[in-house]
Amino acid sequence: MAAAPVWSVDPRTGKQREQVAVEATAQEVDAAVRAAHEARGALADRGVRAAFLRSAAEELQAARDGLVETADAETALGPVRLTGELARTCYQLRAFADIVDEGAFLDVVINHPDDTATPPIPDLRRYKVPLGVVAVYSASNFPFAFSVAGGDTASALAAGCPVVVKAHPDHPALSEYVAKVLRRAAARHDIPDGVLGLVHGFEAGVELIKHPLVAAAGFTGSVRGGRALFDAAAARPVPIPFHGELGSLNPVVVTEAAAAERAEAIGTGLAGSMTLGVGQFCVKPGLVLAPSGAAGDALLKSLTDAVSDTDAGVLLDHRMRDNFVAGVAERAGLPDVDSPVTPGAGGEHTVSAGFLTVPASRLAEEGEHDLLLEECFGPVTVVARYEDETEVKAVLSRLPGNLTATVQLSEEEAAGQGRGAELLRELTPLAGRVLVNGWPTGVAVAPAQHHGGPYPATTSTSTSVGGTAIERWLRPVVYQNAPQALLPEELRDDNPLGLPRRFNGRLER
Repeated sequence: MAAAPVWSVDPRTGKQREQVAVEATAQEVDAAVRAAHEARGALADRGVRAAFLRSAAEELQAARDGLVETADAETALGPVRLTGELARTCYQLRAFADIVDEGAFLDVVINHPDDTATPPIPDLRRYKVPLGVVAVYSASNFPFAFSVAGGDTASALAAGCPVVVKAHPDHPALSEYVAKVLRRAAARHDIPDGVLGLVHGFEAGVELIKHPLVAAAGFTGSVRGGRALFDAAAARPVPIPFHGELGSLNPVVVTEAAAAERAEAIGTGLAGSMTLGVGQFCVKPGLVLAPSGAAGDALLKSLTDAVSDTDAGVLLDHRMRDNFVAGVAERAGLPDVDSPVTPGAGGEHTVSAGFLTVPASRLAEEGEHDLLLEECFGPVTVVARYEDETEVKAVLSRLPGNLTATVQLSEEEAAGQGRGAELLRELTPLAGRVLVNGWPTGVAVAPAQHHGGPYPATTSTSTSVGGTAIERWLRPVVYQNAPQALLPEELRDDNPLGLPRRFNGRLER
């Protein structure tokens, strides 16, 4: 049977634009993985790796206009948003190049022998080495930053791991374009094309996670798809690490004092965050605990006004649109759920933003309203009105893991008076990033960033954004009593590479 064609589709019309490729066969997946495996040696030199990453950023920036045009045709995210996302992607590549140059990620630790210790310590030298070929599963909602040249790929290449990307079906033409650009950058440093493989198709994704030469995987997508791949990674004869981002509700708690102090600002800020990118951000606030009473009413009025002024938008594909329309209708039909601004179909190809309200008591105990505690991808949020702190605690105790959790505090609460510190303690077990008086949309690419959280937000404790994302693709190894002449340069006493390290208990920079 011939492989199915892969089409580029215009989400604004739902029509096919052009045939881009065909779905990869098992033999083609095998060839891509083996080519990546053979390319490992080309990434062994850290100087070459860093130069490659910087060249990749240069080539992507040089191709900006064509890349943005192709991305917009397949995603309808708009040139402004996509240009910014491409700039972020290039910045991320350069940031990892700096990390590679610095070398601290190798985590070098050297202990000379100590016969006086109990038990005696032999000569031990520890650092980290790349795992091998990494499978990357692209996301739909960030066609640059979480796709072929995104954070998983950038961090894996920085670690010295070749990559095989499973392209997302929502932007296949862009995926091919970006892969071509990255291979052009690789050629500038005599790195073979196989360092970045690209395959299309659902079955190709399944074959990829099963391939014996794949050493780890990174995924951003749905709970259902991610869990299936996670289980497949664990069921292999040799299980591999699977770093998956699956779903997040991103709860927000608004204290009564905060609502009384700045209801209008909180309402407009929430509207902007939940509708940003047509609600297609993984950190969209999907559940808001807001007080009953006058302060909460004022917040809802502000939210109503702001959301009502939001234009209908196009989702990334018609399947997502259908799921959004059906999902909000099912939620709106639950008892005691109201729709101050009704979300749903905005036209034949668009959706309208809106929000739902429900008494928080409905979410405090298990029942049919549990549906409101599941992520609904698109421009909608659920506002749960609470009567007292007991209801807030009861709802928070029932939430799954999240990427983010946010608290909106009054000026006095933020200064340490009232429940501010207690709320932070209650939110910390729920998320990987806890925000105070801000909004979770917007994930800065910074050394201290953490983009991950308890399951189902992610399947591991690592981050997919920020410098420490490189740690996912490394493993430690220790050499014991190895002669200096046999050691890697990174572990020799004279430190010929000038690496930061811990030497006999002292930190050397």
